[in-house]
Amino acid sequence: MEAQLEIVYEDDFIIAINKPAGLLVHRSKIARDVKEFALQILRDQVGYQVTPIHRLDRKTSGVLLFAKNQEFVHPFQLALQDENTKKRYLAIVRGYFPEEILVDHPLINERGKEQEAVTQFRLLKHTEIPLASGKFETSRYSLIEALPKTGRMHQIRKHLNHLRHPIIGDRPHGCNKQNALFLKEFGMEKMLLHAESLRIMHPFLEEELVVEAGLPGHFLEMMGRLIMDN
Repeated sequence: MEAQLEIVYEDDFIIAINKPAGLLVHRSKIARDVKEFALQILRDQVGYQVTPIHRLDRKTSGVLLFAKNQEFVHPFQLALQDENTKKRYLAIVRGYFPEEILVDHPLINERGKEQEAVTQFRLLKHTEIPLASGKFETSRYSLIEALPKTGRMHQIRKHLNHLRHPIIGDRPHGCNKQNALFLKEFGMEKMLLHAESLRIMHPFLEEELVVEAGLPGHFLEMMGRLIMDN
Protein backbone atom coordinates (compact mmCIF):
# COMPACT_ATOMS: atom_id res chain seq x y z
CA MET A 1 0.00 0.00 0.00
CA GLU A 2 1.40 3.39 -1.00
CA ALA A 3 2.05 6.07 1.61
CA GLN A 4 -0.81 8.34 2.62
CA LEU A 5 -0.53 12.08 2.11
CA GLU A 6 -0.97 14.42 5.08
CA ILE A 7 -4.21 16.38 4.66
CA VAL A 8 -3.86 19.71 6.48
CA TYR A 9 -7.21 21.28 5.53
CA GLU A 10 -10.47 20.17 3.93
CA ASP A 11 -13.91 21.64 3.24
CA ASP A 12 -16.65 21.09 0.65
CA PHE A 13 -14.56 22.73 -2.08
CA ILE A 14 -10.88 21.91 -1.56
CA ILE A 15 -8.36 19.58 0.04
CA ALA A 16 -4.95 20.91 1.07
CA ILE A 17 -2.02 18.56 1.61
CA ASN A 18 1.50 18.88 2.98
CA LYS A 19 3.34 17.72 -0.14
CA PRO A 20 6.54 15.78 0.56
CA ALA A 21 9.77 16.95 -1.07
CA GLY A 22 10.58 14.90 -4.18
CA LEU A 23 6.96 14.20 -5.15
CA LEU A 24 5.66 15.54 -8.47
CA VAL A 25 2.23 17.16 -8.45
CA HIS A 26 1.17 15.34 -11.65
CA ARG A 27 2.59 13.64 -14.73
CA SER A 28 5.27 15.56 -16.56
CA LYS A 29 7.18 15.14 -19.81
CA ILE A 30 10.32 16.03 -17.86
CA ALA A 31 10.08 12.98 -15.60
CA ARG A 32 8.63 10.14 -17.66
CA ASP A 33 10.17 7.50 -15.37
CA VAL A 34 8.22 8.65 -12.29
CA LYS A 35 5.42 6.29 -11.24
CA GLU A 36 3.84 8.20 -8.31
CA PHE A 37 2.30 11.66 -8.26
CA ALA A 38 0.53 13.69 -5.57
CA LEU A 39 -2.60 13.85 -7.76
CA GLN A 40 -2.84 10.07 -8.17
CA ILE A 41 -2.01 9.28 -4.52
CA LEU A 42 -4.57 11.77 -3.19
CA ARG A 43 -7.25 10.56 -5.63
CA ASP A 44 -6.75 6.96 -4.49
CA GLN A 45 -6.64 8.07 -0.85
CA VAL A 46 -9.97 9.95 -0.88
CA GLY A 47 -11.69 7.82 -3.51
CA TYR A 48 -12.66 10.50 -6.05
CA GLN A 49 -11.13 12.76 -8.69
CA VAL A 50 -9.31 15.92 -7.55
CA THR A 51 -7.68 18.71 -9.57
CA PRO A 52 -4.55 20.71 -8.68
CA ILE A 53 -5.29 24.41 -8.16
CA HIS A 54 -1.64 25.52 -8.24
CA ARG A 55 1.84 23.98 -8.43
CA LEU A 56 4.83 23.31 -6.22
CA ASP A 57 8.23 22.32 -7.56
CA ARG A 58 8.97 18.63 -7.24
CA LYS A 59 11.78 19.41 -4.75
CA THR A 60 9.68 21.81 -2.65
CA SER A 61 7.55 20.54 0.25
CA GLY A 62 4.50 22.16 1.80
CA VAL A 63 1.00 23.52 1.22
CA LEU A 64 -0.64 22.33 -2.01
CA LEU A 65 -4.32 22.87 -2.88
CA PHE A 66 -6.60 20.52 -4.82
CA ALA A 67 -10.18 21.21 -5.91
CA LYS A 68 -12.91 18.63 -5.32
CA ASN A 69 -14.65 19.73 -8.51
CA GLN A 70 -13.24 21.15 -11.74
CA GLU A 71 -15.52 24.21 -11.50
CA PHE A 72 -13.88 25.26 -8.21
CA VAL A 73 -10.41 25.56 -9.76
CA HIS A 74 -10.67 28.93 -11.53
CA PRO A 75 -12.17 30.92 -8.60
CA PHE A 76 -9.34 29.71 -6.36
CA GLN A 77 -6.73 30.52 -9.02
CA LEU A 78 -8.13 34.06 -9.23
CA ALA A 79 -7.97 34.32 -5.42
CA LEU A 80 -4.33 33.17 -5.48
CA GLN A 81 -3.51 36.08 -7.81
CA ASP A 82 -5.07 38.65 -5.46
CA GLU A 83 -2.55 41.05 -3.90
CA ASN A 84 -3.87 40.22 -0.40
CA THR A 85 -3.02 36.54 -0.77
CA LYS A 86 0.12 35.66 1.22
CA LYS A 87 2.36 32.67 0.55
CA ARG A 88 5.09 32.08 3.14
CA TYR A 89 8.07 29.84 2.46
CA LEU A 90 10.96 28.84 4.71
CA ALA A 91 14.44 28.08 3.38
CA ILE A 92 17.96 27.41 4.58
CA VAL A 93 20.52 29.22 2.44
CA ARG A 94 24.26 29.64 2.18
CA GLY A 95 25.91 32.56 4.00
CA TYR A 96 24.76 35.34 6.32
CA PHE A 97 21.56 36.72 4.82
CA PRO A 98 20.58 40.42 5.16
CA GLU A 99 17.90 41.30 7.74
CA GLU A 100 15.38 42.10 5.02
CA ILE A 101 15.48 42.59 1.26
CA LEU A 102 12.98 43.03 -1.58
CA VAL A 103 14.10 41.46 -4.85
CA ASP A 104 12.51 42.92 -7.99
CA HIS A 105 14.35 40.97 -10.66
CA PRO A 106 12.63 39.76 -13.87
CA LEU A 107 13.01 36.12 -14.87
CA ILE A 108 13.03 34.38 -18.25
CA ASN A 109 10.40 31.64 -18.60
CA GLU A 110 10.70 28.38 -20.57
CA ARG A 111 9.47 30.16 -23.72
CA GLY A 112 12.24 32.76 -23.48
CA LYS A 113 9.89 35.54 -22.37
CA GLU A 114 10.91 37.99 -19.65
CA GLN A 115 8.45 38.17 -16.75
CA GLU A 116 8.21 40.49 -13.76
CA ALA A 117 9.20 38.67 -10.54
CA VAL A 118 9.14 40.14 -7.01
CA THR A 119 9.99 38.42 -3.72
CA GLN A 120 10.23 39.79 -0.18
CA PHE A 121 12.82 38.03 2.01
CA ARG A 122 13.43 38.28 5.74
CA LEU A 123 16.12 36.77 7.96
CA LEU A 124 14.97 34.50 10.79
CA LYS A 125 18.28 33.16 12.09
CA HIS A 126 22.03 33.09 11.35
CA THR A 127 24.31 30.20 12.22
CA GLU A 128 28.01 29.40 11.93
CA ILE A 129 29.22 25.82 12.38
CA PRO A 130 32.75 24.30 12.56
CA LEU A 131 32.56 22.72 9.13
CA ALA A 132 35.41 23.52 6.73
CA SER A 133 34.30 24.77 3.32
CA GLY A 134 36.88 25.70 0.69
CA LYS A 135 39.43 28.08 2.24
CA PHE A 136 37.22 28.70 5.29
CA GLU A 137 37.39 26.73 8.54
CA THR A 138 33.71 27.35 9.31
CA SER A 139 30.46 27.49 7.32
CA ARG A 140 27.70 30.08 7.61
CA TYR A 141 24.01 29.56 6.90
CA SER A 142 20.73 31.39 7.36
CA LEU A 143 17.14 30.38 7.99
CA ILE A 144 14.93 32.79 6.07
CA GLU A 145 11.33 33.40 5.07
CA ALA A 146 10.29 34.20 1.51
CA LEU A 147 7.08 35.98 0.57
CA PRO A 148 6.68 35.88 -3.23
CA LYS A 149 4.59 38.70 -4.69
CA THR A 150 4.44 37.04 -8.11
CA GLY A 151 4.31 33.35 -9.02
CA ARG A 152 6.99 32.55 -11.56
CA MET A 153 8.51 29.13 -12.09
CA HIS A 154 11.40 28.54 -9.61
CA GLN A 155 11.07 32.21 -8.58
CA ILE A 156 12.34 31.90 -5.01
CA ARG A 157 15.14 29.57 -6.02
CA LYS A 158 16.31 31.85 -8.84
CA HIS A 159 16.05 35.02 -6.75
CA LEU A 160 18.14 33.51 -3.95
CA ASN A 161 20.75 32.36 -6.45
CA HIS A 162 20.72 35.91 -7.87
CA LEU A 163 21.47 37.20 -4.35
CA ARG A 164 24.32 34.63 -4.05
CA HIS A 165 22.53 32.99 -1.13
CA PRO A 166 21.42 29.77 -2.87
CA ILE A 167 19.14 27.26 -1.16
CA ILE A 168 20.94 24.23 0.25
CA GLY A 169 20.13 21.16 -1.84
CA ASP A 170 18.95 23.16 -4.85
CA ARG A 171 19.92 21.83 -8.25
CA PRO A 172 20.45 23.47 -10.73
CA HIS A 173 20.01 26.91 -9.10
CA GLY A 174 22.14 26.18 -6.03
CA CYS A 175 25.79 25.71 -5.12
CA ASN A 176 27.29 22.39 -6.22
CA LYS A 177 30.04 22.58 -3.57
CA GLN A 178 27.55 23.12 -0.74
CA ASN A 179 25.25 20.40 -2.05
CA ALA A 180 28.19 17.98 -2.18
CA LEU A 181 29.26 19.03 1.33
CA PHE A 182 25.79 18.34 2.78
CA LEU A 183 25.64 14.98 1.03
CA LYS A 184 29.06 13.99 2.37
CA GLU A 185 28.64 15.31 5.93
CA PHE A 186 24.93 14.75 6.56
CA GLY A 187 23.71 12.39 3.83
CA MET A 188 21.29 15.17 2.85
CA GLU A 189 20.14 15.35 -0.80
CA LYS A 190 16.78 17.09 -0.47
CA MET A 191 16.24 20.79 -1.05
CA LEU A 192 15.60 22.96 2.02
CA LEU A 193 12.62 24.96 0.75
CA HIS A 194 9.17 24.55 2.31
CA ALA A 195 5.82 26.21 1.53
CA GLU A 196 4.88 26.80 5.17
CA SER A 197 1.58 28.68 4.89
CA LEU A 198 -1.00 30.15 2.56
CA ARG A 199 -3.37 32.98 3.53
CA ILE A 200 -6.17 33.44 0.99
CA MET A 201 -9.72 34.77 0.75
CA HIS A 202 -11.92 31.71 0.24
CA PRO A 203 -13.98 32.47 -2.90
CA PHE A 204 -16.97 30.37 -1.78
CA LEU A 205 -17.00 30.72 2.01
CA GLU A 206 -16.09 34.43 1.65
CA GLU A 207 -13.77 34.42 4.63
CA GLU A 208 -10.01 34.39 5.06
CA LEU A 209 -8.52 30.92 4.99
CA VAL A 210 -5.12 30.15 6.52
CA VAL A 211 -3.58 26.78 5.64
CA GLU A 212 -0.35 25.71 7.35
CA ALA A 213 1.96 22.75 6.77
CA GLY A 214 4.52 21.58 9.34
CA LEU A 215 8.18 21.29 8.41
CA PRO A 216 9.23 17.87 7.04
CA GLY A 217 11.67 15.61 8.87
CA HIS A 218 14.71 16.36 6.70
CA PHE A 219 14.25 20.13 7.23
CA LEU A 220 13.87 19.75 11.01
CA GLU A 221 16.91 17.47 11.12
CA MET A 222 19.07 20.01 9.30
CA MET A 223 17.85 22.83 11.56
CA GLY A 224 19.01 20.72 14.50
CA ARG A 225 22.38 19.93 12.97
CA LEU A 226 22.95 23.54 12.02
CA ILE A 227 21.88 24.74 15.50
CA MET A 228 18.79 26.56 14.23
CA ASP A 229 16.15 24.78 16.30
CA ASN A 230 16.06 26.97 19.39
